[in-house]
Amino acid sequence: MRISARTQYALGAMLALATADRPVHAERIAASQEIPRRFCDNILLQLRRAGLLRSQRGPDGGYWLARPPGEIALADVIRVTEGAEQATRPFPRAAAPLAAIWERLRSHENALLSEITLADVVASGADHVGDGISGDGAAGDGAARDGTSFTAASVASFTAGSPAASTAASTAGSPAASTADAVDARPPAGSGKPTEPAE
Repeated sequence: MRISARTQYALGAMLALATADRPVHAERIAASQEIPRRFCDNILLQLRRAGLLRSQRGPDGGYWLARPPGEIALADVIRVTEGAEQATRPFPRAAAPLAAIWERLRSHENALLSEITLADVVASGADHVGDGISGDGAAGDGAARDGTSFTAASVASFTAGSPAASTAASTAGSPAASTADAVDARPPAGSGKPTEPAE
């Protein structure tokens, strides 16, 4: 799987907002995640139009998550930024079975990314002081906005015991596992209702 810089920035912005306790202006998001400002504005607009963010103008405004962190999966963000999945080229003759293997890999990746939420990622970074931001620009404490407390390394334990991880592990040593690095899985683009843009 290839994750573009745009997707990495989008995930960083979403995670910064997942640790915030109030709306955050684009300038603070860009600074905390080291995203070029104009690029950040464009990404936030795209996420807002997809219904993952809400926003409000004014000094007390900013951006915030449209749903609690535990209800937004990594796949939700990736679908918005990566766009429609590219069709796999047909494999002729002896290589024909690769089509089914590619499809299985996409299914495993989709399942895993759909299970891991922003809250899970925030939980895994709870010991990293200063990684997040709050609405007033202070460092976040690693807790989600819905008040849930998390334990460090929860993503590792989560993925180790998840159905997707179990399924992926069962294919270890198979032709599908050996071709994992070659797959470029791109879920379909999301959509949503826009709100008023923030400054």
